[in-house]
Amino acid sequence: AIRRVVDQGSLNMEIIVNNKSLPDGVNVIQLETAVGAAMKCFDGGIGVNVPRSRFLPVKKTSDLLLVMSNLYSLSHGSLVMSPQRMFPTTPLVKLGDNHFAKVKEFLNRFATVPDLIELDHLTVSGDVTFGRKVA
Repeated sequence: AIRRVVDQGSLNMEIIVNNKSLPDGVNVIQLETAVGAAMKCFDGGIGVNVPRSRFLPVKKTSDLLLVMSNLYSLSHGSLVMSPQRMFPTTPLVKLGDNHFAKVKEFLNRFATVPDLIELDHLTVSGDVTFGRKVA
C-alpha cells in the first residue's frame, strides 16, 4: 500500500514548520511531517487508539524522569509500572524549560533520582536542584 501511494504520487502530507534556536543562538527552521497524517492517503485505513499506558514516549526530560525513577522496572524487555504504586495512572510531571530542557542540565540537577512511587503531580519552575533521598 505504501509503494502504491508513493508510485502514484498521492502521499500528500502537510509540512509542519517548527522554529528552533541552536545553542549558539542561530535561529533555524525545522521542517517535519506527521506520519499519522498519512492515514488519509490510504483507502480503508483504520486507526487503533493505543493508551499511553502501553508505551512510554520520552520526548521531554519530564518523561525521562519518570522512566528513570522507581515507578518502572524492566520485565522481559518491557518497562512495567511498579506494583508498589497505589494508582494505575502515571504522575503528571512538569519541569521548567529554562533549567531542565537539555538532558545534561537535567542530569546535573539530581544527586539521585527521587522516589516517585506516591507522586501524583510535580511542577518545578526556577533554578532547582534535588538532593539525595528525595521522595
